[in-house]
Amino acid sequence: MNSFKELLRASLKSRDTEEWLDIHFTRPIGLVFALLWNRLGIHPNVITILSIFLGMAAGYMFYFTDLPHNLLGVAFLMLANFCDSTDGQMARLSGKKSLLGRVLDGFSGDVWFFCIYLALCLRLMPRFIPGTEVRWGVWIWLLAAVAGLVCHSRQASLSDYYRQIHLYFLLGKSGSELDESTRQHAVYESLPKGKWLDRAFYYSYANYCRSQEARTPAFQRFYARFKSTYGEVEAMPQELREKFLNGSRPLMKYTNLLSFNLRAICLYAACLLDLPWLYFVIEIVVLGILYLYMHRRHEALCRRMTEEMG
Repeated sequence: MNSFKELLRASLKSRDTEEWLDIHFTRPIGLVFALLWNRLGIHPNVITILSIFLGMAAGYMFYFTDLPHNLLGVAFLMLANFCDSTDGQMARLSGKKSLLGRVLDGFSGDVWFFCIYLALCLRLMPRFIPGTEVRWGVWIWLLAAVAGLVCHSRQASLSDYYRQIHLYFLLGKSGSELDESTRQHAVYESLPKGKWLDRAFYYSYANYCRSQEARTPAFQRFYARFKSTYGEVEAMPQELREKFLNGSRPLMKYTNLLSFNLRAICLYAACLLDLPWLYFVIEIVVLGILYLYMHRRHEALCRRMTEEMG
C-alpha cells in the first residue's frame, strides 16, 4: 500500500509547475478529500460541480461589509479551491482524466470569480470613490470589466497554456494537456448536427485554444518547426529539450502567481480591510505587469529556440 507521501507525489502534475503553497498546504488537504471521495466512488467532475456552488456562496458572502460574512467568504472560497485541487488529484490517481473535466475545471473558476466580481460591484456601487464625494456607481462596473475581461481571463488562460507547454516538454505528450485549436475544431466539424451540446462544447474550447495561440506567435513558430522536424517531443534531442525547459522553468513561478493563490490572497485582504476596489486595481496593475513580463520572457525564449533549430 502506498504511503501518503507517495500518493501526494503521484497526484502532483510536476514539481516544476506546483507552487510552494499548493505543495505544502492545498495539495495535501486536497489529497485527503480525494481519498475520501474516491472511496465513496464519487467522480471528479461531481467535485468540480460542488466547487462551483462553494465559489458562488463565497461571492454572496463578499457582498456584505461586515467581518463575519467576509470570513465566511474566505472559508467558502478556500473550500472551493480544495475541491478544485481534489478533482485534479483524483483524476490523476484514478486515471479518470477527460477533456470535459479539464474544461469544467476552468469553467468552475470562471463562475467563482464572476460571482465575486458581481458581489463586489454591488457592494461598492452606493459608496464613494476614495478621496472624492462621487459614488462609484457605473464606474465600478467599468473597473471590474477591465480587471476581469481584459486582465484576469487573459492572465489565467495564458498561465495555463504555458504550464501545459512546460509539462509537454518535461513529461511528454501523455503528461500534458496541450491542445491545438485546429484539432478541436476538426472534432467540432465531425460531430453530427443533432449533437448540439457536444458541438457547442468543442466550438467554445477550440476558440479558447485559438485565443492562446493568437497571443503566442513566437511559440507557434517554434512549435511548428519542432513538429515538422521531430514529430513529437520524445524524438527531440535531450540537449535541446533541456535547453527549452531551463528557459521555461523560471517562468513557472509567474504562471502560479497569475493563477489562484496570489489573486485569492489579495482578494481576502481587500475584502477584510473593506477596500474591495483595491483588488481590482491590483488585478490590473500588479498582475498586469507580471503578465506582460512573463509573456515577453516566454516569447523571447521561443525565438531563441527557433533560431537554434536553424
